[in-house]
Amino acid sequence: MIETIKRVVLGVALLVVASIFSAGKPADGDPAKAEYIVISKEDFRLDLYDSEDRLVCSFDCAVGKNYGNKQCVGDMKTPEGEFYIEEIVSAKTWGHDFKDGKGYIPNCYGNWFMRLKTPPHRGIGIHGTHAPESIGTRATEGCIRLENNDLDSLYNMVRVGMKVQILPSLLDQRADGILE
Repeated sequence: MIETIKRVVLGVALLVVASIFSAGKPADGDPAKAEYIVISKEDFRLDLYDSEDRLVCSFDCAVGKNYGNKQCVGDMKTPEGEFYIEEIVSAKTWGHDFKDGKGYIPNCYGNWFMRLKTPPHRGIGIHGTHAPESIGTRATEGCIRLENNDLDSLYNMVRVGMKVQILPSLLDQRADGILE
């Protein structure tokens, strides 16, 4: 019970801090000094910060279709917590069948796939999209989706080993039974 309360307090505190840094604040950090990423499932935002906690840039994103912290393969949830970029690979030739009746869609991930180390889960990453209208919504199978131009911009500022913090929304916490 104490651990649950600590997690709720930490999650809320991180959301408040992230919203303070991203709400209307100009990007004044140096892209060459980008240090970490904060993704808010509440605000559908991916924010990149430098070592002095200055916002470098901010992008709208899409997250997992279902609420809550990822539990298993196929649950359509984005994992929450502190992770790292494990590898950055070209996704130019990748395609996928999203099981939505549209069949196999080539080049649906944009130019890059930034694979996150999210134990025990695999296959979670930051990537582009074939459906830009999905940005700002819950539309993915668990990954973080950006517009392709934003993904290309982000690619030039990130590196393997960079910390990525994914924050839950209030509805995610409610779905996990953390909030009532």
